[in-house]
Amino acid sequence: MSLSKRLWNDNRDVADDALAHPFVRGLGDGSLDRDVFAGYVAQDAFFLESFTRAYALALARSTDTPTLIALAGLIAGVADELKLHNSYAARWGIDMAGVEPSPATLAYTDFLLATAATSDLGVILAAMTPCMRLYAWLGASLDADKAGPYAEWVQTYADSGFDGLASQLEGLLDQHADDNAAVATAYRRAMHLEVQFFEAAFSG
Repeated sequence: MSLSKRLWNDNRDVADDALAHPFVRGLGDGSLDRDVFAGYVAQDAFFLESFTRAYALALARSTDTPTLIALAGLIAGVADELKLHNSYAARWGIDMAGVEPSPATLAYTDFLLATAATSDLGVILAAMTPCMRLYAWLGASLDADKAGPYAEWVQTYADSGFDGLASQLEGLLDQHADDNAAVATAYRRAMHLEVQFFEAAFSG
């Protein structure tokens, strides 16, 4: 079993917590309060900008051309996610300017950027992979036909193209990460921060 697959399996308890969270359930059945989703979109856009910077720091640590090119492509994938957020903002009147990050958002972005600035490439990738794999899994686990106004969100993350980006990141993790405690800790920390991000969005 690959390292990325084992890490995912070892953290399925946290993934299950995410899927069962009222925020995600509300996305899946279309019942999530619109204002709650608007706040989430603004916070997630702030997060994704930091996620892009973490990718850039990982790219700067790359020592081979294929990894550099792969990370550049993954950065482009985040740009597509931000387009989705901007589309929601334009249609729903969400103010994306001057977003004040919540404590949960800052906890996640600070963790990512600190890891990206101080750790080796394998640990950086371990900190970043859960976001991609979890969202791909959540998208595949939900039914867009039942998501009502959030169908586009579900479709985006259920799309095979997004799953391909998650798999590409997992491949880089398998290539560059050692099977050690630092990698496992970074992966699980990111998984928990994902659930805390949903909790903060839901509870306001």
